[in-house]
Amino acid sequence: MVEEFQTSRPIYMQIMDKIHLQIARNELKPGEKLPSVREMAVKAGVNPNTIQRTYSELERMKMVETKRGQGTFVTENREMIIHLKQRLQMDIIESFVNSMKELGFTNTEMISGLQQYIDLSQGEEN
Repeated sequence: MVEEFQTSRPIYMQIMDKIHLQIARNELKPGEKLPSVREMAVKAGVNPNTIQRTYSELERMKMVETKRGQGTFVTENREMIIHLKQRLQMDIIESFVNSMKELGFTNTEMISGLQQYIDLSQGEEN
């Protein structure tokens, strides 16, 4: 199952983003082992060096920890995971706000529209 990548961003960053989302969604749990570099490279259809760079960056960011001879594991530091979720939330909000401003919406109109959407979607959940 080779993945499709955007040409506008480096592949290793796109893979990092995917892993970040999996951690934030708890699809990859704290302490869980990631696939080996080779396994991940085959799965993603990329060069193993790309995955090594991805894992190195994730380790630099303290989102994963490499244990010599055992593999690479998701951080067990709950504060790091909470911080990741908050950063992802802010990124999404920033993108939303910028898009709405490009369309000419005021802050009040954005908040009102968002509240309407939440109210409607809560009705669908019940």
